[in-house]
Amino acid sequence: MTTPAPDPRTLDRRLDALARQPFRAKFHLRGRDRATAALKGPATLRWHAYDLIAKRLAPAEPYKDGRQTPYRGHPVFVAQHATATCCRSCLERWHGIPKGRALTRVEHAYVVEVISRWIAREMTDGAFSGQDPCRADPGHEIS
Repeated sequence: MTTPAPDPRTLDRRLDALARQPFRAKFHLRGRDRATAALKGPATLRWHAYDLIAKRLAPAEPYKDGRQTPYRGHPVFVAQHATATCCRSCLERWHGIPKGRALTRVEHAYVVEVISRWIAREMTDGAFSGQDPCRADPGHEIS
């Protein structure tokens, strides 16, 4: 299996297949994670996803691989479990991205796109349009 181009239809088919898996189907944005997603907005969450993936998943041998992604505490973490982008084993099995080497830029962007697409679908049937406080306030600190 090779990494597909981040075409929305391809991503939707992959997300639909993942949602049929009992473990993955349990994950939804609720409570504080949902509120965080609504407050931060899609652009900020995309940056957070990019940064979290760079630190926790992109290295060839991530620290604590298989246990590095919390189940809650940030919308991206929930999305990683729902989309099988939580560890290198899931990434290899579900997305065809091999373990044992660092993610390429294209693979990194693909993982961020998968996560972002899942969050968008969770928020409002794919039409996530929450306001991004970072754009409204240049002095806003990303947390």
